Amino acid sequence: MQIHSVSTFGGIETNAYFYIDEKSNYGFLIDPAAEPEKLLKIIKDNRWTIEKMLITHGHFDHIGAVKKIHEELKIPYLIHQNGKEYLTNPNFNLSAYFGTAITLNNATYFQENDFIALENKATSLKVIHTPGHTQDSVLFYDKQNKTAFVGDTIFKNSIGRTDFPGGNTQQLKQSIETKVLTLPENTILYSGHSASTTVADEKKNFHYFF
Repeated sequence: MQIHSVSTFGGIETNAYFYIDEKSNYGFLIDPAAEPEKLLKIIKDNRWTIEKMLITHGHFDHIGAVKKIHEELKIPYLIHQNGKEYLTNPNFNLSAYFGTAITLNNATYFQENDFIALENKATSLKVIHTPGHTQDSVLFYDKQNKTAFVGDTIFKNSIGRTDFPGGNTQQLKQSIETKVLTLPENTILYSGHSASTTVADEKKNFHYFF
């Protein structure tokens, strides 16, 4: 599996990720954050087939390109079952504060411990619910490839904020302790707003934040 990180800007700079099976050119788009035309061009230029868009949580800076890509490519977008309020409420997804109210009404919902696989079974991502930054926050974990897409739960040398609607500091602490730092230490963590890091490195930093 190949990971292609794309920096997008829609009020905040956010990482979108293409997770692509290099043999078939099929894959996922994780957190279609902003700049849909940019993301669509990358898909076209690489001749990729994106089967699904996967959303780590429903803040505006992670869903800004979803509607356009959904309309253009006719592919589903998936979010945790707690994400409905974030997708449909511009105050919860924070877009109301950035001048463009985002509402999305056609999501497919998953829950804790679901697996999301490519049709050819080249990879399967486990859904791990990590509330704290938001109530719908998840990470997508690929055990075989030692990879986790963690959204805004944890960053390189930092952690997610908890002062937005649905945020909870104690929940975030518990999520990181029991869901992130219990993954194998060589797991690479890909976040929404930082360079990649590893579980081993963030174990060293964790005590600074709580």
